[in-house]
Amino acid sequence: MSALDFGGTPRIRDFGVKLSVKSDYAARAVLWLCQHYQDGVPRPVEEMASAQGIPHNYLVQILIELKSAHIVKSQRGKEGGYLLGRAPAEITFGDVLRSVHGEIFDSPALGDSQSPPALRQAWRQLHETINNAADAITFQQLLESTVEKGKMYYI
Repeated sequence: MSALDFGGTPRIRDFGVKLSVKSDYAARAVLWLCQHYQDGVPRPVEEMASAQGIPHNYLVQILIELKSAHIVKSQRGKEGGYLLGRAPAEITFGDVLRSVHGEIFDSPALGDSQSPPALRQAWRQLHETINNAADAITFQQLLESTVEKGKMYYI
């Protein structure tokens, strides 16, 4: 089976690359904040954790990392919480993954001078393909997909 079966986008599972649950939780948190973006009101961590099934303390740690990457921002006080730091169209899946993991895909062979040049080039190509695919997915696209799937059509 080809790794490029879905519209030219690599299916990471085919490569055996595994991302932690932290990346899923970070993406869930950002998508949830995208769903509330138009409100312009900070959302409490407790509400987000409950709505997304993410352990509260773990979510706080993730939000701190997302905040340092300027993906979310926080507001203190009684009406405080978190909201997006940028518009959903300006946040990519790659941004979120890199904010909690660093490089999405990394291999020691990328910088290993003992690795044959052809193999290093293959690793570089894989690295670029995965990063490009992750950067091609915006949270605006995910938000629109979520909204479309939520619509009910009656005949």
